[in-house]
Amino acid sequence: MSKDKTIKTINPATGKTLETYNHISDAELNSAIEKTQKAFIDWRHQSLEKRATVIEAIGEKLVEYKDELSKLMTNEMGKILPQSNQEVDLCAGICKYTAKKGVEELKDEHRELFSGGKGIVSYSPIGIIYGIQPWNYPSYQVIRYAIVNLMAGNAVLLKHASNVTGTGLLLEKIFTEAGLPENLFKTLLISHDQSDTVIKHKNVRGVTLTGSSGAGKKVGQKATAELKKVVLELGSNDAYIVLEDADLELAVEKCVQGRIYNNGETCIAAKRFVVVDAVYDQFKDAFVKAMKDIKVGNPMDESSDMGPMAREDLRETLHEQVEESVQKGAEILCGGKMTEGDGFYYPVTVLGNVKPGQPAYDDELFGPVASLIKAKDEKDAMRIANDSRFGLGGGIFSKDEEKATKLAQDYFDTGMVFINSFGIADPAMPFGGVKDSGFGREHGGFGMKEFVNVKAVLFSES
Repeated sequence: MSKDKTIKTINPATGKTLETYNHISDAELNSAIEKTQKAFIDWRHQSLEKRATVIEAIGEKLVEYKDELSKLMTNEMGKILPQSNQEVDLCAGICKYTAKKGVEELKDEHRELFSGGKGIVSYSPIGIIYGIQPWNYPSYQVIRYAIVNLMAGNAVLLKHASNVTGTGLLLEKIFTEAGLPENLFKTLLISHDQSDTVIKHKNVRGVTLTGSSGAGKKVGQKATAELKKVVLELGSNDAYIVLEDADLELAVEKCVQGRIYNNGETCIAAKRFVVVDAVYDQFKDAFVKAMKDIKVGNPMDESSDMGPMAREDLRETLHEQVEESVQKGAEILCGGKMTEGDGFYYPVTVLGNVKPGQPAYDDELFGPVASLIKAKDEKDAMRIANDSRFGLGGGIFSKDEEKATKLAQDYFDTGMVFINSFGIADPAMPFGGVKDSGFGREHGGFGMKEFVNVKAVLFSES
């Protein structure tokens, strides 16, 4: 953001400006919040069935706008066009799932009291939920928190990442055209200082952020200082373990996909590849070869496997992490050199000899850089996987699903574990992490109840 209170979106494939937007004034911000509060007062009393009908219509409208929305996302943040199409499909699926399951998840529960009598547990909406969202999945990140909160009867404000401002505004248009009452969902073009004002506003009752651990700490402190519920979905350096009995061909295929999908810019991407000694060399050779074969190019070109990084500063940060890792003993197995020319491209990179103390081991590398780590055996691999301040996701490759399941359930210290696959969000399963990867859950029905008043209504025994 510039000091003249404007926002510029830049096409990362060319480095050229797409659009320029103006921040709204403080008065306009206050008016927007007041209008959203008025919309909430009516929406909260709409039946669950009515809300579900509107949510389903939003999903259908997203499909209608699929071509326009997909191209806009690719132009704003650089993912290849087929993956933008997949993102819209996922968003429509979330709407369909929420409309189908929401009525059952949020209906009143009738209970017999321990002391006699009866009780009702109701899930009441609480008000405006403020979402601060990142650029890497410009539609999905918004849909993920907005749809469940609208289903719960809340209203929603969005501060989107500045480089995907166009997507945020188009989503607001789609929601309204689908029949969502005006002002119930609002995209705010605001500064960081204005964002703090939103958090403090009396009518804002909850805050959710997806972003870095650093951003999560700052926003979490500000929200809890105002005694407001907060959900934080933060970064990670997910470990994918390859055991001796793994199907190596499958492991290589899925690990490559898990590292370069979405240009490698995914919080739940496969980032550290922990391979037991017995199959390390075999996996390493095949993995490096497959990574070298990835075609990086124009994200609008159907022959491209991967596009550019979303911003120039992000590319610079990633390269600095690679260079520091090499200075501290890591070796470059492929890639690792800054790409010249237009756009913010970075080569697919694999680092070997990755050890504690290197960014490639300790930190999140948010881009197409894989950290290859040798483990002595299964026990050592599990130790390395958990040797992280993060805990979002992870993976295990083994032909013995029973063993892999036990490792996942009893030993993996993360919110999600993928068996013989790589991390893809599913609306039917909870999404979220532990440790520095944040807290709270989205999806799987859990997200619908993060920002509700779980209200007890009790009747004494007659």
